Amino acid sequence: MLGAAPADSVAVGQARRLRGELHLPGDKSISHRALLLALLAAGEGRITGASDGRDVRATADVATALGAHLTRSGDDPRAVDYVVVSPGRAALSEPTGILDCRNSGTTFRLAAGIIAGLPGFAVLDGDESLRRRPMGRVAAPLVAMGASVAGRAGTTLAPFAVTGSIALRGIEHATSIPSAQVKSCVLLAGLAATGSTSVRESTFTRDHTERMLRARGVAVRTEHLDDGGAVHTVVGPTTVRALDERVPGDISGAAFWMVAAAIHPDADLLLRNVGTNPTRRGIIDLLRRMGAEIEERPVGTGGSMVSGEPSADLAVRSSTLHGIDVDPGEVAGAIDEIPILCLAAAVASGRSRIRGVGELRHKESDRVAGIVAGLAALGARVRADGDDIEIEGGRELRGAPVASLDDHRLAMTFAVAGLVAEGTTLVGQPASADISYPGFFDELERVRA
Repeated sequence: MLGAAPADSVAVGQARRLRGELHLPGDKSISHRALLLALLAAGEGRITGASDGRDVRATADVATALGAHLTRSGDDPRAVDYVVVSPGRAALSEPTGILDCRNSGTTFRLAAGIIAGLPGFAVLDGDESLRRRPMGRVAAPLVAMGASVAGRAGTTLAPFAVTGSIALRGIEHATSIPSAQVKSCVLLAGLAATGSTSVRESTFTRDHTERMLRARGVAVRTEHLDDGGAVHTVVGPTTVRALDERVPGDISGAAFWMVAAAIHPDADLLLRNVGTNPTRRGIIDLLRRMGAEIEERPVGTGGSMVSGEPSADLAVRSSTLHGIDVDPGEVAGAIDEIPILCLAAAVASGRSRIRGVGELRHKESDRVAGIVAGLAALGARVRADGDDIEIEGGRELRGAPVASLDDHRLAMTFAVAGLVAEGTTLVGQPASADISYPGFFDELERVRA
């Protein structure tokens, strides 16, 4: 059970069993994009079931500052509804103040792509964590397209001062590291550019932007390459049509419960309406490869998810897991779920090696260092070897104080570990979970009751 703990930490005790039905927060990635595409479209768009985490609220504030009128409704901490009324890209406003993206790299990078195609000036900034994250990846292509971008450390770090241009030109850009945020930034700028804008990526990253643009009348061409990569192209200038969007449950949030059920000896959880986009479902497939019993009951697409985002109910039960090797391509498809996958590997029998996780060093924290230190404190045998994580599973975890580094995914990973660890686990800075999963610790208490 959750109990008293030192200031800025929460105590999680070992659970006797896990039972319940969970409705996940709205998918964070889709919620960001739904708000920003509604900003670009002239007219009214309704967004149902959006994430109400702090990151998505930052995107809503940016959309408002750029000229959209947003009405937010609902009191469920996991998901809310928005009505967005926008004059469309051609009539958006120059913001009067700094656009505070807080902790959200998605907000920062995607908004930069939009602002690059607007006539005017804007400053994008965020919190201390965001100011450490690499932003030169979006500055370089935007400058090549004709925007003016200036920032710290040779325009690699926030804050950014962006002067947009109505004379953007299309480019061909190859991402140095697979990133759906960089891809989306360039494609969104390409909507305002003259000619063809293409993004080549070595690994096919999550495709929410492409799906949602197509649903809104934008012709996005995707060419799959023999080496597993892809090239995505838009031809501009072009407009975005207003559309209503229903957001499925966040698979990254569901991952914590999938692992909790799989590693606990007496668990049976049902996760409702989880997004199962082929570019996001990597965590399901990896856990199944480890031996997890996950039953997938499709809910549908089309009428329920206007952008064609598939979803399913997931029934997950206690399982016997074994270690696996995860290659860099698989890591790119499950980048946000790697911390909780490491916990599964720590409990599983045998050895796991997760290769090519260097990008995790540039998230809200250095997640490689955080997961290694936290799991080691709980008694796991885990080490980082360059950009790889090696885990020797099969050891029983024991409760201990663990630092989340104020990172939502680490805080929730260590809380799930506390459900199976002997004794009590003290999770530092648990409030960080609200970035993506408001009410997470309430749900943790409910499913263990």
